Amino acid sequence: MYYHNDDNDNVEEICYEQDHIDKVWNEMKLVIPVYFQKYIDTEGGHSLQDNEIEKLAAHFGSTSKPQSKTKNTKEILKRLLRESIHDYEKNRQKYQDILNLEALQEYEQDVNSFKNTVLKNQIPIINKTLQSQAKELERYKINFNSAQAGDLFTSISNIVKLANKLRDDWYEENGFEEIDTYDRLGYRKFDGENYIVYGVIGGGIKSHFIYKLFPEIYPYRSREAVWALYYLSSKKKFGCKEDSQFLMINVEKGTTQQNYFYHYGLFAFYALRIFKKLKELYTENGVSFSTEYRFVVVDSFLSFVARSHKSEIDLLKQKSTNYHYDY
Repeated sequence: MYYHNDDNDNVEEICYEQDHIDKVWNEMKLVIPVYFQKYIDTEGGHSLQDNEIEKLAAHFGSTSKPQSKTKNTKEILKRLLRESIHDYEKNRQKYQDILNLEALQEYEQDVNSFKNTVLKNQIPIINKTLQSQAKELERYKINFNSAQAGDLFTSISNIVKLANKLRDDWYEENGFEEIDTYDRLGYRKFDGENYIVYGVIGGGIKSHFIYKLFPEIYPYRSREAVWALYYLSSKKKFGCKEDSQFLMINVEKGTTQQNYFYHYGLFAFYALRIFKKLKELYTENGVSFSTEYRFVVVDSFLSFVARSHKSEIDLLKQKSTNYHYDY
């Protein structure tokens, strides 16, 4: 649990202990199949469930129970998989063209252009944020404009270099899914000071960068994904002093947000375990997929879980007057 103040941005120490992680996971692996079935039944949230259809029928005066259509689970999952990959690939090439080691060597010669032209106009996640009219993004715009171009370039270059190094020197396709402890995964390095520009390049954006480069190895720690972990863990404390480690509460203002300081290394370990459970569920339904899109599958599922609780999440956030927006 994280209680917001400007001097503390840490997750409780217990959250890094493997025994604690295992307890959280034991809850998650019981809950995931429930959401997975809902993922199928609603076709990723695009169709109504039977009980919702009955409510609509009653509203319009029908007394007979609507007949539900038999669903082809395998085909639904295959279609949702295709759609997820299609959405992921839409703007991926832009990231690959800019965030590669050779291109970064050239950008190093003019870091001001890198900030004010490349990042501002050509990197989709940053461009979208800067172009948004949402009030809660005003602080991000101010932070981006005031950030030193050299700091932005150095941080992003460090992120890309580390992502490539781990993939080239450490990643093994056959052994990756067998990693069974947080320490063995080793992604905590991305949480270091050399890989962040406060208020501009945080855990969400940096993870989006490397996710767009190598989705087989790096998950996307989006806002929706952290909210999803809160629900997959049944909102339980698991020995934390206050409440869920996946939330950030401002007691004075009475507001709740996803914990935007949640460390990437810890998130990534849960994401890997979630993938293994999802792979098992997909296999049970006769669907297989390339490990190239390992964390695209996870991202689609976690986004669905969060969307399933949109009304509650909106209610928890609605009182916030100083909302921190972090991808």
